Amino acid sequence: MRPAGPSRTAIHCHGARPAHANTAGEAIGQARVQFALDLGDNIQDGLIVARRHIIARETARFLATPDTDLELFHARQTKPTGQPVQPMACCAKREEAGMEKRGADILVAALKQAGVSRIFTLSGNHIMTIFDALIGSGIELVHTRQEAAAVHMADAWARLTGEVGVAMVTGGQGHTNAIAAMPTAMAGEVPVVLLSGHAPLRELGMGSFQEMRQADIAEPLTKLSFTASSTAGIGADVARAFRVARSGRPGPVHLSLPTDLMDARITAPTLPDAAAFGAEAMPLGAGTAHAIAGMIAEAARPIILAPPALCSPRGKPLLAALSAVAGLPVIPMESPRGLNDPSLGAYAGVLAEADLVVLVGKALDFSLRFGRAPGISAEARFIQIDPDAGVIARGARALPGRIALAAVASAAEATEALTRAMKPHANQAWAARLAAAIAFRPPGWAALAGATGGPIHPATLFQAAEPFLEQGAESVLISDGGEIGQWAQAILAAPTRIINGLAGAIGPSIPFAMAARAAKPEARILAIMGDGTFGFHMAEFDTACRHKLPFVAVVGNDSRWNAEYEIQKRDYGANRTHGCELAPGTRYDLVAVALGGHGEYVTRAEEIAPALERAFASGKPACVNVVIEGQPAPNIRMGA
Repeated sequence: MRPAGPSRTAIHCHGARPAHANTAGEAIGQARVQFALDLGDNIQDGLIVARRHIIARETARFLATPDTDLELFHARQTKPTGQPVQPMACCAKREEAGMEKRGADILVAALKQAGVSRIFTLSGNHIMTIFDALIGSGIELVHTRQEAAAVHMADAWARLTGEVGVAMVTGGQGHTNAIAAMPTAMAGEVPVVLLSGHAPLRELGMGSFQEMRQADIAEPLTKLSFTASSTAGIGADVARAFRVARSGRPGPVHLSLPTDLMDARITAPTLPDAAAFGAEAMPLGAGTAHAIAGMIAEAARPIILAPPALCSPRGKPLLAALSAVAGLPVIPMESPRGLNDPSLGAYAGVLAEADLVVLVGKALDFSLRFGRAPGISAEARFIQIDPDAGVIARGARALPGRIALAAVASAAEATEALTRAMKPHANQAWAARLAAAIAFRPPGWAALAGATGGPIHPATLFQAAEPFLEQGAESVLISDGGEIGQWAQAILAAPTRIINGLAGAIGPSIPFAMAARAAKPEARILAIMGDGTFGFHMAEFDTACRHKLPFVAVVGNDSRWNAEYEIQKRDYGANRTHGCELAPGTRYDLVAVALGGHGEYVTRAEEIAPALERAFASGKPACVNVVIEGQPAPNIRMGA
């Protein structure tokens, strides 16, 4: 994927004389004409007008360059991969005076202006100049084993710190590997910026090394995807990427960085001020907030739902404040199981009785069964507050005549405005019923705590793990996988929780856990995953050991892709289950040990707690591999 690759191709404007040239002057003239043609031919459809202007400017500059300056111009425009430009004497003097910087240096300065302290990355040809520029910058590189892991780490870092998470990868296949992680950040409404190295602009259309239409590839999976077009504009490009990632419904942004722009030296432009990197304001007007508060007060059984974006360091206090003022639970929805999210207990059964559903940034989508009965009463009305007018229009089409009010605003700003406008709801019996439904868990689960003999039930596993989260005031729970993740979410709780989110893709838990350790150095980090999940990023135990990022991973090992097995069994019959098997009792714990971590192998319920105790005490990235009985995800209903 990352071969040594060719050096970046120079546009030869000196050297061997063309056969038909009679003098050195004629050779130089021919070279100037060819240089202009090369630049002109490289203008492709889809490149923005700014690039055309730059090409025209550079062509004119070259054609006007005195013969004695040709070598200097050539040195400043091209260089071999990964090697610093060696300027001529006059340029060296300008550099000493601090007048010129590489594009990579401007990029790093912009990232510092944005407040970036860590970049999650994997090295490659196209980003080596940036690696060089980062030396001494104060920005730490966390170097992963696979590009998607870098994006997942940036995702979790953003969720835990409230900052924009930054991942940086090389071009070509490095970029396509990274893109696989973007749907998780997109559905999770997480502000992430992916910086991808890119083939040089001057070689586009010529078959450059790992040349591909990277921005087009990333576009469907991001809020914005674009390619830098000038060295002078890099700072503004970074500010734009951060602003879009943070604004409205937060989400990932991709910016490709052509190598020739990173290598070029220019007089450094003034960077955008810090405010340019922040979110665009999308407030909810006070009048609209009071109108919504009045409609909630008039409803007999209102519910308030919040989006994944508010499951964040900023969002959680906002939701708590709104809930306290309204006297109603405010429910963030971030699970691909939607109304069947087991962490919400028996909430789905009570939700069907609501007469008003207030969506504070929560999109009307599959997780709400599109607002249809029987999940939500056909008589219930809706209030939609969303930063995306398109989402509001979609809701109006899905539920004609049932949208009582709609407003465009960001979820965070809308929550703040509603908190100022709201008064305690009169129907406190309804509020208590909602809270009781969320807290409900089947009484029969208690009998599974400490159960011995026979296969280990997931409820037995997680009830044994629960005290280890309770011991840490800053504990972080990471839940991943299919059925096993649902059992963890039903039983375990922690001050901070990260799940795989609305995208429903499994696999990010090990990178999530590493980022959690980086964000919370003193916290207790417990990551739950299935045996299928473990296989996605097991090599990142090496990353965790190298960067000293300890956590404990609990693998529920049922020797199959259990979510798919359960679908086959339910929909087609037990005699038609196939293709979902994994090898029985695989020693995932030994993988962790081989990569420098700690491993435990558990086959009996009484071994769970001692194994977890040793894993946390080891101070290493640890894998507790527990052989369990495969069970379908819990479907919690009161009275069931």
